[in-house]
Amino acid sequence: MSSLARRGLCLVLAAPSGGGKSSITRALLAREPGLALSVSVTTRAPRAGEQDGVHYHFIDQARFSAMAEAGALLEWAQVFGGGYGTPRDPVEQALAAGRDILFDIDWQGFAQLRAALPGDVVGVFLLPPSRAALAERLVARGDDPAVIARRMDAADDEMARCAGFDHVLINDDFDATVRGVEAVLHAARCATSRLVGLDGWLAGLRG
Repeated sequence: MSSLARRGLCLVLAAPSGGGKSSITRALLAREPGLALSVSVTTRAPRAGEQDGVHYHFIDQARFSAMAEAGALLEWAQVFGGGYGTPRDPVEQALAAGRDILFDIDWQGFAQLRAALPGDVVGVFLLPPSRAALAERLVARGDDPAVIARRMDAADDEMARCAGFDHVLINDDFDATVRGVEAVLHAARCATSRLVGLDGWLAGLRG
């Protein structure tokens, strides 16, 4: 199967705040060498330790607006006064080269990305085992009670959108959840629609 040419895919991992998405993302990137994290553009200033081109591509608002207007962003949003978006060119180049990209975006970004690349996007939504467990995770992170209340309200809205994703996993066991997302990834890689080298492979078998 390794010599059968295929088109890459976009794997979107979404979850409410405290749903464990960041930990699952890190585990996937460590276990799947053929998977790379999408690097977004943002207009906000770099935080301590952040590197341009690694964590984000840091740009000004004028360039961000121009990219959005020109269709150079596959998905974008203004969040807390800053612009965030996914550059189109690197993603399309990766897909054409058979490379897979992992996206850490919300349900709105997922909807925009799928609209832009309808045949290339697979979405996985992570649910907490319970609402109480989600609140406990936010408390354990040390968030302020007022922040926790806002995040819980947002989580209710986000979780209500999970039916719009291709797959839903309940993140009550970390290792099992990672394996579940990997299973989705591996199955998507084998989808007939992605196997651009299938006809040539079959022709070679026939001699």
